[in-house]
Amino acid sequence: MKKTFKFTVLPGDGIGPEVMDAALDVLKKACEGEDFELSYTRCDVGGAAIDSCGEALPKSTLEPCAAADAILFGSVGGPKWEHLPANLQPERAALLPLRKIFKLFANVRPGLLYPQLTDASPLKKERIPNGIDIVCIRELTGGIYFGEKKTFKTLEGETAACDTMMYKVGEIERIAEVAAQTAMRRSKKVCSVDKANVLETSVLWRKTVSEFFAKNYPEIELKHLYVDNAAMQLARDPNQFDVIFTENMFGDILSDEMAVVCGSLGMLCSASLGDGSNSLGFKFGLYEPAGGSAPDIAGKGIANPCAQILSAAMMMRYSFGRDDIAVKIESAVRKAVCDNVRTGDIAFGNKPVSTKEMARAVIDRL
Repeated sequence: MKKTFKFTVLPGDGIGPEVMDAALDVLKKACEGEDFELSYTRCDVGGAAIDSCGEALPKSTLEPCAAADAILFGSVGGPKWEHLPANLQPERAALLPLRKIFKLFANVRPGLLYPQLTDASPLKKERIPNGIDIVCIRELTGGIYFGEKKTFKTLEGETAACDTMMYKVGEIERIAEVAAQTAMRRSKKVCSVDKANVLETSVLWRKTVSEFFAKNYPEIELKHLYVDNAAMQLARDPNQFDVIFTENMFGDILSDEMAVVCGSLGMLCSASLGDGSNSLGFKFGLYEPAGGSAPDIAGKGIANPCAQILSAAMMMRYSFGRDDIAVKIESAVRKAVCDNVRTGDIAFGNKPVSTKEMARAVIDRL
């Protein structure tokens, strides 16, 4: 009997459904004739769920997610729902709870720019003649985003707000393990980013990271940078890094900077991983493109589906243990792009193709 790879599809809003359809077409083709079958349930999330169910993350969506081995996520949000209170808007009411509920503490975001796409980067070509190939590992469920929040009146009568940042040693060690394992598959180089000259949490971060690598991964070259210097270095010479890892807020900012220097958000995928195992013995994860819902081009059929396709490849690698399928998909995307089959965001003088045509080009090269 064939194994079943079960996942939940959450297309979301804006261009989400369009690029998700393209990714599913590629995924199905890549898995044809294999010793397993794909099984997925499609559910509303974000603005689409607000419209259909009255909330961004309804029970009818959560239950299939909990019963699956992975989640393939699109993008959420858009102007239509910006009138809602902040805590009820799609981004805050759907994605953050999913990370918390499923304990998805590690975000793995590859920063990959093919040499043929260096025109997409704002950096000068001479700085990145061979493109970019780095990875950012971001702690995802701790720090200031998940700390206590309050708004209050001061003794002087002014309104003030407070967000609490806290990290425990165990939280730091488990994200350090993800960074170390990633580095062991690459060049055995890790840069840990903090603000230990100012923040007490960063003092603990640096101490814990140093001790963890010295004890468990002495073969890995470990470097520490303050976050302001790291941001500057990432813009100056991204390839001096191999694996960057950091806490939640710094990782949010640096991974977006990395996306910019790598050119188009339409090419960048990500995985959010938990520390438990799914029913297949691999990691439960949520896989999504780095970009947003792009409501300005939704429905036009011109969105780049590659980030969503590559996110599906990451799902095959981390949650289903099929690195061979992941490599097959990644290679097909690279071949299509290098053959100048490109959507408008990466066309650069070539005739742009549609979302569906881009997916077809990838399928033809599997």
